[in-house]
Amino acid sequence: MATFVTAGWSPLRRSCALILVTVGTQLPFDRLVKAVDTFAKDLSRPVLAQIGKGTYTPQNMKWIKNIEPADFDRVFFDASVIVSHAGIGTVLTAKRFGKPIILVPRQASLGEHRNDHQLATVGQLAGRPGIYVAHSDEDLKNYLLDDLDSPSHEDPSEAGRTSLVKYLKGYLAAV
Repeated sequence: MATFVTAGWSPLRRSCALILVTVGTQLPFDRLVKAVDTFAKDLSRPVLAQIGKGTYTPQNMKWIKNIEPADFDRVFFDASVIVSHAGIGTVLTAKRFGKPIILVPRQASLGEHRNDHQLATVGQLAGRPGIYVAHSDEDLKNYLLDDLDSPSHEDPSEAGRTSLVKYLKGYLAAV
């Protein structure tokens, strides 16, 4: 089981309505971690951040470098909202657990990725129920202070499903 920095949080504790921040395991995303850390002290819910390879050390929220795969589902279950880079795996996991997700796309111009495919991804996903896109720190803070709808409120129409599946297949084929 993972060891979490700042004692008092366990992935086995339920119903804590925490905010989960995840940046993935491949690249650092200090801009996202710093932004949430800045707002964490003003939030009514606890925050747990998976900071990956980042160099910034959060001061106002609990954090861990990486969450073990065996713990990941339990942590997702505990979360009331997910904040993430625009990684498709995290989007699909949030959908599977019925959790609202705030996407903060990495930007190539800031040296956060080799290209802007995450901007293209959020362009396709923006506006879907349960998916919120933050292009600025102000957007992110406003979403964190809101009571966000989860994707379980999504209209399960065949057209919406077909559109998402088509996009994801094209995205995965291009990767």
